[in-house]
Amino acid sequence: MPGNDATRHRPVRLDTRRGLAVGGFLLAFLLGGCDPGPPGTIPPPEQQADWRSAPAAPAPIWPREDWWRGFKSPELDGLIGTARVNSPDIAAAIARIRQADAQLRIAGAALLPSLGGTGNASWQQVATGSLGRSYGARAYTDLHSYSLGLNAAYEADFWGRNAATQQAALATALFSRFDRQTVALGVLTSVAGSWFNALAFSDRLAAARDNLKDAEQTLAVIRGRLDAGTASMLDVSQQEALVAGERANLPNLANQMEQALLGLSTLVGQPPAAITARPGTLATLSLPELAPGLPSELLTRRPDVASAEAQLASAHASVAAARAAFFPSIQLTASGSFQSAALATMFGPGAMLASLAGGLTQPIFDGGTLRGQLEQAKGRQEELLADYRKSVLQAFTDVESALTAYRFTTEQEGLQALAVTTARRSADIARAQLAAGTVDVTTVLTAQTTLYNAQDTLVQVRVSRFQALLSLYKAMGGGWTRADVDAPGLAPGRIQGGVALPIGSNLE
Repeated sequence: MPGNDATRHRPVRLDTRRGLAVGGFLLAFLLGGCDPGPPGTIPPPEQQADWRSAPAAPAPIWPREDWWRGFKSPELDGLIGTARVNSPDIAAAIARIRQADAQLRIAGAALLPSLGGTGNASWQQVATGSLGRSYGARAYTDLHSYSLGLNAAYEADFWGRNAATQQAALATALFSRFDRQTVALGVLTSVAGSWFNALAFSDRLAAARDNLKDAEQTLAVIRGRLDAGTASMLDVSQQEALVAGERANLPNLANQMEQALLGLSTLVGQPPAAITARPGTLATLSLPELAPGLPSELLTRRPDVASAEAQLASAHASVAAARAAFFPSIQLTASGSFQSAALATMFGPGAMLASLAGGLTQPIFDGGTLRGQLEQAKGRQEELLADYRKSVLQAFTDVESALTAYRFTTEQEGLQALAVTTARRSADIARAQLAAGTVDVTTVLTAQTTLYNAQDTLVQVRVSRFQALLSLYKAMGGGWTRADVDAPGLAPGRIQGGVALPIGSNLE
């Protein structure tokens, strides 16, 4: 039933306490429905107390930063120096550092207010009236307007989403630095490995040439016996076959030596024609001594383990950012300006305008986008956790494998050197008795073949020993430590406290 005017036009007022209660209930309902769940914990990776393949050393001998100089090879020093400057892989890793640092700068900008300026000047001509009926002339007035303003905006990071995004970017920036060291270590050890292979083929080629020379001398002796009637054409043919086989093996070894040198081209970042180093012999190189410390110390010296940890820390921060996206975002904006019809009065008190506003945005229904993003971040975190565990196990396995290989190849090289000495003595005796006519050619052929094979095997075992030591250098981190990494824009203490994810800490 219609009421009087006072009743119809009475203003509607809401009880303040009731409004706050309703608003609080709605906010609690929205936030409660968005609760992503309790945090988890990272279980510590399995570690070992000591090395299986070597007894505990009285004092560890870690690689030096310039570990390659320990081999006493000037050619290798030059190749590695060129690779450190020109390697495309290292250059690409450095470029990824710049990208990560730029992304960190972008992420950090969200924690600061944004400030922008505006300026405007306009002119307008307006007809104000007629000067006469007969002529139709009009009067015009010029209107000028000038304005100068400043706008500021800031998102209050109550839930830590922007801070978590910055932490994720910071961990990624650290990862890029660790990854650069991993790439560099891989490139430099590949250069050394290719150089050792080239030296090994050079040694095998030199041994094959010496063997060919001895075989040709033996062939001359057999031909002399043929002329004297104490040997047959079969004896000559058998030795000629041995000589031909040794001669045919020379191009193959020379080809493999050149291929090893050409393989250095991509590693050092130079065209093949620029590789002028010529291999000598492995016998003149030194074998530096290494002794790993405790397995737990290894984890602080492997850049790949640090890379995996940094990726896990980035994923940890990404989960926090995805979790914070469920909560409201609060924006604060402010603006101030001067506006006037004349420049002379633009900065007067009456020309000043100012405003301040605040806004809140709360996602209510998004079709599961935020939930999907959180689950995706958690899945990525679980994947990187598995990768981290694998990198720790791989680090231990690499050291164990290198220690085992170096120990057995060292033992094998000593035994093989003794086999070469014995085979050489046997071949010398056989050739002397052939010249005296007391043995047949078959005995000499057997002795020569045994010597050739023993010498070739010795070179291959020796290069395997060098490669095993090189693998140990790589497995022990190549002299790298975490202290060598520069902080991407923050103090080292904050990096260690805010990004490095300690084992056993909250996963989410």
